[in-house]
Amino acid sequence: MSLVRLKIKGISYSQTQNGAYALILNEVEGDRKLPIVIGAFEAQSIAIALEKEIKPPRPLTHDLFKNFADRFEIVIKQVIIHKLVDGVFYSSIICERDKIEEIIDARTSDAIALALRFNAPIFTYKTILDKAGIFLKFSSKDKEKDSEVKDESIMVDEILQEGETVEIDTEISGAYKELSLEELHKELDKAVTNEDYEKAAKLRDEISKRN
Repeated sequence: MSLVRLKIKGISYSQTQNGAYALILNEVEGDRKLPIVIGAFEAQSIAIALEKEIKPPRPLTHDLFKNFADRFEIVIKQVIIHKLVDGVFYSSIICERDKIEEIIDARTSDAIALALRFNAPIFTYKTILDKAGIFLKFSSKDKEKDSEVKDESIMVDEILQEGETVEIDTEISGAYKELSLEELHKELDKAVTNEDYEKAAKLRDEISKRN
């Protein structure tokens, strides 16, 4: 079976399902997206790995795993999303130590959080992308904004309810709309110090949209 390389497009929070997030993966050589519903902790961990400016005062679980692996010279070579059963994605971490390769089963959210920290590529099989991949619909207004928005914000609720028809939500959060860029950076620093990574990720998104 042929492998398809994926890259991360963004993460979005569900307005109706508490603690639910959608991680959106995009095929590198194509337009299909692969939405994966993940938990809050994994979403925060992935968002922090994507944003290099956010430095947690203490290592998160995935950072601890990376430090542990570095100490014992274990390298993650790649992550493969290899199975989809009843809407649940299954992944494998391909790692190497002393030129010996090992395959470890992992939740997809954990595997991707680690792949980011190791700069490891993410793949899935073409059959999985054919089955679960979607094309996103852009409105004319979204197309005009697209060049100004670095990360596509995709609502989890629409993914779960509409299947292949997903709208893009690029509205700025009302909670931060009135803050200046300097105030946003101060709030970001405060959120990281307090280890409120969910708030930090949202602030990071607002800063990215304004830069």
